[in-house]
Amino acid sequence: LEVFVVQEANHQVVCTLTYKLVEKVTGWYAQTTSHTKHCIHLYADSISTTNNNFLLEHIHDMSFKPFSNGAGLFYLHTNQGLFMFAVESDPTNFIDMYKSLRK
Repeated sequence: LEVFVVQEANHQVVCTLTYKLVEKVTGWYAQTTSHTKHCIHLYADSISTTNNNFLLEHIHDMSFKPFSNGAGLFYLHTNQGLFMFAVESDPTNFIDMYKSLRK
């Protein structure tokens, strides 16, 4: 988890949460697994992922289900449904930062 401020197209990134996307790639003779890292960016008025953007008023809740190794599943509850992300670190700071923006 990284907490920093970056100027990005007149939008300031308040906090970033890194997640891992695991995809199975099936070829002609073999099946492989692709692991790529992506970021969820928290802005003052929205949240963006690799595939989606949500205004903060469209976020209902965030939750985290930890694994014994410290990694876990981060859940983003939105008006478009529930989105799940595999994270390698505790997103408590990200969630707390979101809650402070929603006040």
